[in-house]
Amino acid sequence: MSATTKVVVTLVGVAVLTAGLIMMVTPGPGLVGIAAGLAILATEWDWADRWLQVARRKLDEALEGETEEDTRKRRRRALITTVITVGTALIISVYVALKDWPGWSIDVWDRAQSMIGFLPDLPGM
Repeated sequence: MSATTKVVVTLVGVAVLTAGLIMMVTPGPGLVGIAAGLAILATEWDWADRWLQVARRKLDEALEGETEEDTRKRRRRALITTVITVGTALIISVYVALKDWPGWSIDVWDRAQSMIGFLPDLPGM
């Protein structure tokens, strides 16, 4: 294969591998991303093929470790997150309605304009 192919495969593989590593600490299928990145790199690099075998074993272990209890915990966490999100939105909505949101937001903008001269006027003002 040409050097250009090797460079392109390496860049794409590293990008997918990096995304997988990021997804290990953020929401997303991190192990799948790592395995996909290593699979791409393994088409050109022997070291990536060795690491891919390790990643596949880890992925299999993770799939075997998945239990009904884990599913129930995830559902419970999703429900709690939804309740907190809806509750927060409701509290903010009530606060905005009771505290005359347009009035105080315009006052805050006017004060900011007096301190920072380049802020534009609000539309319709």
